[in-house]
Amino acid sequence: MTRGISRRGFLKAAGAGVAVTSLGAMGFGEVEAAIVAHVRPFKLATTVETRNTCPYCSVACGIIMYSKGDVRKGEQADIIHIEGDADHPTNRGTLCPKGAALKDFVHAPTRLKYPMVRKPGSDKFERVSWDEALNRIVRLMKDDRDANFIPKNAAGVTVNRWTSTGFLAASATTNETAWATYKVVRSMGIVGFDNQARV
Repeated sequence: MTRGISRRGFLKAAGAGVAVTSLGAMGFGEVEAAIVAHVRPFKLATTVETRNTCPYCSVACGIIMYSKGDVRKGEQADIIHIEGDADHPTNRGTLCPKGAALKDFVHAPTRLKYPMVRKPGSDKFERVSWDEALNRIVRLMKDDRDANFIPKNAAGVTVNRWTSTGFLAASATTNETAWATYKVVRSMGIVGFDNQARV
């Protein structure tokens, strides 16, 4: 035996279904909230929690990274979730769209992970060791400073300026790191000194 449904009955049932799901989607469904509250602790229970700072802009929002695998035990750590740090005074757990997509940034195949150098006349970048990269930077800085350092101005006043090289610092560092960076840069005489917040 088949039982038919009228058009009016179908529209009433469909309307009621849309109303119920809409209320649930707007946060009025206590069942969904209870399920999320119950499942969430288990989702991240076996992960290692690491606090850090979002690398994008100068706001310096706090983030929490969750990774599977304990490096202290010799395992490979793999970041599986990143969220805003609710205890951080800057962002109180909120993140902008770029910050919310940090996991994709971390796992991007085009992300630069090692020092690279493009030698004169070459059309491609080559991977070098950290020691080689740092030694190259130091050597080039020293050569440029020796060639372009200005100890005194035209009036004979000691100025100790190095105007041919600039330094770009990170704006999301701690006050202590920013102070140390400022002192190192100014002690070398570098005049062009800025950070990513103004670039």
